[in-house]
Amino acid sequence: MTKKTELMVPAGSLAELERYFAAGADAALIGEAKYGMRLPGDFSIDQIAEAVRMAHHHGAKIYVSMGNLMTNDLLKDLPAYIKQLADFDVDGVEFGDPAVLQTVRETAPQLALHWNAEMTSTNYATANYWGSKGATRVVFARELNMDELTGMHPSLEIESEVQVHGMTNIYHSKRRLVQSYMTHQGRPVKPGEDLGLERGLFLIEAERPDEKFPIYEDRNGTHIMSSDDICIIEDLHLLMGAGVSSFKIETLLKSISYNELVIHSYREAIDAYFKDPEGYEFDETWIENIRKVQDPERELTFGFYYKEQVY
Repeated sequence: MTKKTELMVPAGSLAELERYFAAGADAALIGEAKYGMRLPGDFSIDQIAEAVRMAHHHGAKIYVSMGNLMTNDLLKDLPAYIKQLADFDVDGVEFGDPAVLQTVRETAPQLALHWNAEMTSTNYATANYWGSKGATRVVFARELNMDELTGMHPSLEIESEVQVHGMTNIYHSKRRLVQSYMTHQGRPVKPGEDLGLERGLFLIEAERPDEKFPIYEDRNGTHIMSSDDICIIEDLHLLMGAGVSSFKIETLLKSISYNELVIHSYREAIDAYFKDPEGYEFDETWIENIRKVQDPERELTFGFYYKEQVY
């Protein structure tokens, strides 16, 4: 039988971690804004150490996000930071920049490396190339459809991760676009004024006035998110049958209680499948429970799983 698929979630605090592990998560993605991007919270180095202790107590794993756009000024601190992560027994790091991979190989080769190039991780050959350089997992682009994802696994030589639930990032800029716009409108942002996750800002297109695209800014720039939420729990068995290694539930801009319920539903589906793959049947209550707490302004969709994306 294929190895049981991992259920992984980003977490923004130690309190969130405790609740997500209790709900059934196998692993968590955490980090600090200096090196990570689009995280629900900022973990100090000491909090990362505590997170690892908590996760390992639960038999779970901690991955640290290092997917930020690396500039020269960040590189000088990379070796020491990565060495600390290894000393804490972090289970792996997520990266996009080869500088992170190279530093891990030189400083802490025992750390697992998860290659995440956002929308450009689209085929098994490139994933295997990074595997030959030391990567142990590829985080596949959310723009791939079901046939593309399941069809490439026989040729894939490293682990795979796909997003199965939650919103997705559709635009990023290092510039403070909202701040610049408000200044242009004669409403300058006060020094220190929050334009972050709690602000509740969104964009609306003239052609689609009923769809709201959340937008926020942090030290890494401007992030525009999707107007709907992926939910592929009904066809999760296709991904498990293909051998996907890890499922990601995106927790960003969602309440802890919402995330707990979603984690629990996917936990039940994964456990039911691996208990009896041949006899597996989808339980409608799994998605009905999610629908009960879903924001009525955010539709649950299959994302790109059943679309043909043109690059």
